[in-house]
Amino acid sequence: MDLRGKTVLLTGASTRLGPHIARRLHREGARFVLSARNEEALTKLVKELGDARVVVADLSRHGEPERLAKEAGEVHVLVSNAGVPASGRQVTFAVNLRAGMVLARELAPAMIERKEGHMVFMASVAGKVPTPGFVVYNATKFGIRGFGLALREELWGTGVGVSVILPTFVSEAGMWAETGLKANPVAAEVRPDQVADAVLTAITKNKAEVDVVRLPLRVSLKVLGEWHRISSWQFSVPRALPARQTRPEIDRRTSARR
Repeated sequence: MDLRGKTVLLTGASTRLGPHIARRLHREGARFVLSARNEEALTKLVKELGDARVVVADLSRHGEPERLAKEAGEVHVLVSNAGVPASGRQVTFAVNLRAGMVLARELAPAMIERKEGHMVFMASVAGKVPTPGFVVYNATKFGIRGFGLALREELWGTGVGVSVILPTFVSEAGMWAETGLKANPVAAEVRPDQVADAVLTAITKNKAEVDVVRLPLRVSLKVLGEWHRISSWQFSVPRALPARQTRPEIDRRTSARR
């Protein structure tokens, strides 16, 4: 899909990976409906981008995804990027999984009628690798990945593409960066601009999945062919911190930013 003049609905736009994705797609000529809870940060981003408007929404609340889809108007591309840490609370499922599914349901009919559109779901390598201490987060990311891939098959031939983005740990911006921890050297870290480039590639080349990982992990995944083996001896964060300690520590470090 050519993004010039197309309207992109970007959730989670105010902080973390959101602004990086917005700036990258903006350079390709996209216009925006930007959504998040932080109106001040969204307004600042609108001033930077120019051709954009804001719909403030809390996707953890019942009815908010539906309202967002309605107020967004005509949308050519959905980038479902909103996410919260693996706190174990119901909000994790509401934001990381349900919100993207509801937005897809609400926006798909118009895209199908136009025979053009694209939906991008921000998952994670945690949507492929079961990791001790992150079971709730794993569940939401496995879920949104499965939803995206199944929806892609369901919409095949309609002109509407669906993609899933699977980054490893992201430095500089995002939930992992906020913890201040360092990833296992094999898993390594990627930059926000690499994730933003992956979103662009997914849309313009209609990719089913785009893994955003460093070479050592990419090679390991191809050679081993079994993601669960990597989680047990190379990938897992609990190699640095015991699983029972890692989850509360990460929750503590990110809670102030929610």
